[in-house]
Amino acid sequence: MSNAFIISNARYLVTVNEQNEIKERVSLFVKDGMISAIGDAAKFPSNIPIFDASNHLVMPGLINTHTHLPMTLLRGWAEGVNLAGFLERVWAAEGAIMDAPTCALGAQLGAAEALMGGTTTALDMYFHPVATHQAATGVGLRHIAGPIFLDFTGIDGYEWSQRMDLARQWPAEKAKIPGPHIPLFFMPHSTYTDSPENLAALAALAKEMNARIHIHLSETLMENQEVQTKYGKTPTEILRDTGILNLPTVFGHGIHLSESDIKIALQAKAAIAHNPGSNLKLGSGIADIHHYHSQGLIVGLGTDGCSSSNDLDMWQSMRLAAHLVAYKNSPDRVSAKQIIRHATIEGANAVGLGDRIGSIEVGKEADIIALDLRALHLTPVHDVDALLVFAAGRSDVTDVWVAGMEVLKNRVLTKLDIADLNIRISERISALSELKELR
Repeated sequence: MSNAFIISNARYLVTVNEQNEIKERVSLFVKDGMISAIGDAAKFPSNIPIFDASNHLVMPGLINTHTHLPMTLLRGWAEGVNLAGFLERVWAAEGAIMDAPTCALGAQLGAAEALMGGTTTALDMYFHPVATHQAATGVGLRHIAGPIFLDFTGIDGYEWSQRMDLARQWPAEKAKIPGPHIPLFFMPHSTYTDSPENLAALAALAKEMNARIHIHLSETLMENQEVQTKYGKTPTEILRDTGILNLPTVFGHGIHLSESDIKIALQAKAAIAHNPGSNLKLGSGIADIHHYHSQGLIVGLGTDGCSSSNDLDMWQSMRLAAHLVAYKNSPDRVSAKQIIRHATIEGANAVGLGDRIGSIEVGKEADIIALDLRALHLTPVHDVDALLVFAAGRSDVTDVWVAGMEVLKNRVLTKLDIADLNIRISERISALSELKELR
């Protein structure tokens, strides 16, 4: 049987379904990229490939709801600074080196790092989306890209009108690039870099094209104060008044939301992309995701870019998110099960893919990861959810499937030669005299 395989006898299957079921010694039958059956492997078709999961935990792939993959090439570039200092340093470096080929190279590196760590989907906000999307999907990632919007000329050299033209062309451009299904996203940078007039124009275009929106929002108190001083409104109120919130919207960060902002976001069914590692490293603040969730907001997890968080480790994001709930609220408010949902099904709901991925259920696409449970730090298993949030990590991921295609097999990427990638990166970085001059 073509395009079919079995994941057999999983020691644990963390489904993240509505009942949060964790099954033991169960198998999956995957056909044509879809989960076709869950149960006894003896009842599945024979003579098809089998992955022996008897020593593995199997679960949905992790979903990174806010990142900038090409920034892997600027890892460690902006240290010991807050967000303002970070932007000053990174924007200068980006302007010097980040042309389309370099962005593609960084996206390859980021996609590889993500997949090897068990992340199967990433909402990636960056310049040159055609180049980055082709690069990341080529590695096997479910890569959600889209055109970037700024009032001023960015590192890609585009003016606002050109960005609007690119947005109109984006559906046709992404359709040319083979890969798993992704929704249509437009990505204005923020309410402090995009005027209300331009945001209103973008909202009208997005409504016409049935697009979703991803935007940085209320990442720092300074941002809130700057926007309030300039426009007499919070960033969330600007999104409401410009029509952006008439569209499905993901707030990148959303740390400093007032109770009124939360109500506006809830009414609009907006989602939060919580990035605890980046937020702590830049001293931006701590989003109260326990409160957000209790109010009914969808909360996904993210890593942000590698020049602010230094890695794309969603396991660290889960762990930090749990610790920050304990710190900001109380340890008894921490639910490891809920943290896993933030990293999987709620992330899928945030990006508009909850009907396709984010849980292991019959009829969903097979975005699946397997973790080897034989590691000492995963022994013994008393609480599966706690094990995943507080003990497991990237090194435990052995195999990854995206839409049924195995893109990581026994810890080796199937669609990318890492040695060749490292050579190309070293050659590119060593040739960047512009970058050296900025140090």
